[in-house]
Amino acid sequence: MLATKPYLTQADVQKILDAANQHAAKNNFAVTIAVCDDGGHVMGLIRRDGCAPVSSYIAQEKARTAAMGKRESRVYEEIINNGRTSFLSAPHISGMLEGGVNIDVNGFTIGAVGVSGVKSTEDAETAKAGIAAIL
Repeated sequence: MLATKPYLTQADVQKILDAANQHAAKNNFAVTIAVCDDGGHVMGLIRRDGCAPVSSYIAQEKARTAAMGKRESRVYEEIINNGRTSFLSAPHISGMLEGGVNIDVNGFTIGAVGVSGVKSTEDAETAKAGIAAIL
């Protein structure tokens, strides 16, 4: 018998984007919010008014890193900041900054949310507010 696992639907992605966007609006955060599947493929994105264009790229990479690594992108930032700079050569991940949060359902990472535009702790807070809408 083949294994089964949960996955993100487009309806889930919209709920995440809406909740994260509401959190950002409430806090007056000019951010980009990106949601990706477990393979790091972008399924939805919002760039709020006033957000720097580069944040669109950063948010996507944070989400991709969290999804493929099955952990928050903050973990990689901490590894590097603690002196393991060789980790910068890891393939296929470049969003090694806080603000990418993986979505864990029953032990499976089904995707991630990446946020960029404000302090990294606020980026992660915004991502978690979005994820809370589906968990």
